[in-house]
Amino acid sequence: MNVFLTGASSGIGEALAAFYAGKGAVLGLYARRRAAPAGLAAMLHADRHAWYAGDVRDAAALGAAAQDFVARFGLPDIVIANAGISIGTLTEHAADLAPFRAVLETNVLGIVHTFQPFVAGMRAARRGKLVGIASVAGFRGVAGAGAYSASKAAAISYLEALRVELVGSGVDVITICPGFIATPMTVNNPYRMPFLLAPDKAARLIARAIARGRRFYVLPWQMACLGRVLRLMPRPVYDRLFAKRLRKPRAST
Repeated sequence: MNVFLTGASSGIGEALAAFYAGKGAVLGLYARRRAAPAGLAAMLHADRHAWYAGDVRDAAALGAAAQDFVARFGLPDIVIANAGISIGTLTEHAADLAPFRAVLETNVLGIVHTFQPFVAGMRAARRGKLVGIASVAGFRGVAGAGAYSASKAAAISYLEALRVELVGSGVDVITICPGFIATPMTVNNPYRMPFLLAPDKAARLIARAIARGRRFYVLPWQMACLGRVLRLMPRPVYDRLFAKRLRKPRAST
């Protein structure tokens, strides 16, 4: 099995890389860090992985990494667009315009940049899975996290559009919406995080959903139930309940 994965150096990405390494997969790992963290590096086989350092906002760098991986190992069976960032933002602050751009470009265009180099090859081969990591934060707007909520809502819609475009091609598009995962992205959240999952548990659940070809998967199951309630909640009720919720710290605070 060949797997190409972005955001591989921490959090869910690192846990997914470790999971697939344990299954003997050939891995293409893309991350901003120059090298794999020590724990993950110890699991990687020198002749069965390639590490690429770069930012998913850089389409050319991702394209070059994809081309190198295919030349060395062949077409991936699974491509996972996992890289993402979360920064507290408030529209009233001009200083937050740059974080807004960074979050939207990383969390939305980063998925497009990850998939684009592989789609034609997968179509021609009539096989493969394109997996996008979205979030339950994309179900409703979260106060203080306008950029993150907007990016994940956009990711969900983009992935759905791509899935429909590829119907009948042999290529599956899978949307993964995690709830709260204990990663560096959530460590400074000042609010209660219900149903918090460890990254390795999340990775196992995500990998199982990918193997089963789930079109849309929310984890854990308790968050899936809560997500349905949130999506159906009338706007006046939602506004009243969540207006005073503690907010993620802004980058400039």
